[in-house]
Amino acid sequence: MKLPRAKFLEHLKQLDDRYTELEHQVAQQAQQSDAPDYQRLSKELSSLKELALAFRTYQRIERDAQEAEQLMHAQGDPELREMAKEEVVALRQQQTHLLGRLEAIWAEEHQAPARTLIMEIRAATGGLEASLFVGDLYRMYTKYAAKYRLSVELIDSHPTEAGGFKEIIFAVKGPEAFERFKFESGVHRVQRVPATEAQGRIHTSTVTVAVLVEPEEVELPPIPAKDLQIDVFRSSGPGGQSVNTTDSAVRIRHIPTGIMVTCQDERSQLRNKEKAMRVLRARLLDQLQQSQHAQIATTRKQQVKSGERSEKIRSYNFPDRRVTDHRVGMTLHQLESVLEGNLQELIDALHAAEQAKTLQSARE
Repeated sequence: MKLPRAKFLEHLKQLDDRYTELEHQVAQQAQQSDAPDYQRLSKELSSLKELALAFRTYQRIERDAQEAEQLMHAQGDPELREMAKEEVVALRQQQTHLLGRLEAIWAEEHQAPARTLIMEIRAATGGLEASLFVGDLYRMYTKYAAKYRLSVELIDSHPTEAGGFKEIIFAVKGPEAFERFKFESGVHRVQRVPATEAQGRIHTSTVTVAVLVEPEEVELPPIPAKDLQIDVFRSSGPGGQSVNTTDSAVRIRHIPTGIMVTCQDERSQLRNKEKAMRVLRARLLDQLQQSQHAQIATTRKQQVKSGERSEKIRSYNFPDRRVTDHRVGMTLHQLESVLEGNLQELIDALHAAEQAKTLQSARE
C-alpha cells in the first residue's frame, strides 16, 4: 500500500537512522564475526543499504536545491540568478526521479502478493442482534472492496429468520487485498438499541471476523482423500424449510484436525464441494501458520498488538455514532460513513502503528 509522500519520507528518515545505528553496532562487533548478533545485524544492515544510500542522495539533492533557490531569489547578478534557476529545475527533476526509484524499491520489498482471501464473519454473543450485524459488516466490506476494485465472491451463508446471518463466508481477490483487510481479524462489538426493544435499552453484541489467505499448492499440498469425511444433504434456510429438493449441500470434515466446513449456497453439489474445499484449505493453512507463530511469539513483534482473534479490536456505537479501534485508540464520529465502506482512515492508522512497531522491534 503506497504511503503519502510526507509519511514515506518520514519513514525513510527512520530507516536511515536505523542504518546509521547498525553501522556503528556492526563496526563494534567486527572482531566477533562468528557471533550470532553480528550475523543478524549484518543481515539487517545489508537489507537497508539500498534504501538508505538512495535516501541520503535524495537529502543531498534537497540541500543543493535549497541553496540554489536562495541564490535564485538573492539580489545581485541577474546572470547568476538565471543560472541558479536552471540548477534548481535540474535538481528538482533529479529529486523527483530519485523519489520514484525509492518508492519502487520500497514497493518491491514490501508489497504483498495479490493473494485471494477467505473471510468469515460469524455471530458470537447477542443472538439476533449479532446476526444482523454480521450482515452489516458484510455490506461494509463489500462496499470497501468495491472502492478499490477488489472482487468479492460469496462462498456460503446461513441466514436467520430476522434477516441476519449466523455466518457469511466470502472471498476477496485483487491487488492489495491482504494489505487492506489483514487488520479486520478479531472481535467486533456493536452497541445499539434493537428494533424490538420497547424500553430503548442499548444492547451489546459481538461478531467475529477471520481473515484467511487462500493457500497455493506449494504452501499446502493436496489433502489425501482418506483424511476427509464428506457428507451430502439437502440445503435448508431459515426455519428449516427445504430450499433444494436434491442433496446439493456438502459438509466436509478434516479427520486429523476435526475442522468442519459446510457449504449449501450453490444448487450444484460439485460447486458446493469446491467452495467447501477452498474454505477448508484456507483454515488448515491458517492453523499451520498460527502454530508456527506461537512457537516464535516471544520474538515476533511486527503485529499491532498480538493479532489474536479473541481480542476486541473495534466497537461500533450507534447511539453516539462513533467507531473506536481499540488497537490504536482511534475514535471516529462517522459511524454511518464507516458502515458505507469508508474504512481507509482506520486502515491507514493501523498501518502506521504496524510500521512503528516494526521499527521499534528492530531496535530491541
